[in-house]
Amino acid sequence: MKGQILLTGASGFIGEHCVLDLLANDYDVVGTLRNPSREKILRTNISKYGFDNRRIKYKHADLRQPDEIYASMEGCDAVFHVASPVPIAQPKDSSEIIEVARQGTLNVLEAAVIRGIKRVILTSSVATIFGKGGKRKIYNSSDWTNPEEKDLTPYTLSKTLAEKSAWSFSRENKIDLTTIHPSLVLGPALGKDYGSSLEALVKILKKEILLIPRFGFEIVDVRDVAALHRIALENTQSVNKRLIASNRFMWFQEIAEIIDETFPERNIPTKLMPDIGTWILSLFITELRQITKDLGKEKKIDNTESLRLDWNPKEIKNTVIDSVNSLIDLDII
Repeated sequence: MKGQILLTGASGFIGEHCVLDLLANDYDVVGTLRNPSREKILRTNISKYGFDNRRIKYKHADLRQPDEIYASMEGCDAVFHVASPVPIAQPKDSSEIIEVARQGTLNVLEAAVIRGIKRVILTSSVATIFGKGGKRKIYNSSDWTNPEEKDLTPYTLSKTLAEKSAWSFSRENKIDLTTIHPSLVLGPALGKDYGSSLEALVKILKKEILLIPRFGFEIVDVRDVAALHRIALENTQSVNKRLIASNRFMWFQEIAEIIDETFPERNIPTKLMPDIGTWILSLFITELRQITKDLGKEKKIDNTESLRLDWNPKEIKNTVIDSVNSLIDLDII
């Protein structure tokens, strides 16, 4: 065994895949759960991959409760702080998601200091790098979202403030911190509680989207995100770095075309929606309102720093296909 890792948010989409990646690479895991009833389902998922369930312990821990976080770290050598609230729809009270993310992160770091754990890998987001938009075409890890920017989503603001707090705390307390910045995360769902990342694919497959907005995003495979967390842990060159977990930019229409080509029996819509149509619908559909300012923009991000660590992300076409196959296998669509 290489060591034992405390992993917050072990029931989330990224968290579950981090557990599998760590177990596959000879680490034991202590995973925190806010909802203990999820443990049985998670253990079933792990068993499907042939891993010994005795190598993972699940602990009930609320990020808002420092004592619970501290107790869960007993015997751990490093921390993966993956947990963060990621709403499918924007909440009415944004202050709650912002405070939970920021204070929860500080609670985890404070517990690590008390436990004498020096190594922390924090899951952030590309949202902390390019905010809600901008005129630039290529961003990198030195860029920061301005938290004073108007109309930031609660998710973007919460991740930005949480990460800034983490860097400040780590400098003051000499923690070896690395932050991982995933873009849109696709890949195989392990259960029916697949979170928000795959929601766009579900909407396409259920034909809830009949015309495709002229919108695109940077995409990464969830298995590659998990691998980058571990690679960062094992490579001292990642200390004090912000690592981009993204493969490449892809238009929403290209995703629809991949699905239609691979699953022709589903007759997936692939025609573009005129921008004016997207603007009109955004008056009534909150999710569309969030993308109108990025219509037609190729907003790319430089992942060179991550590639230097021998991180080799998968081909995104295969990621899309694996995502859809998992949704079919789970009877989600």
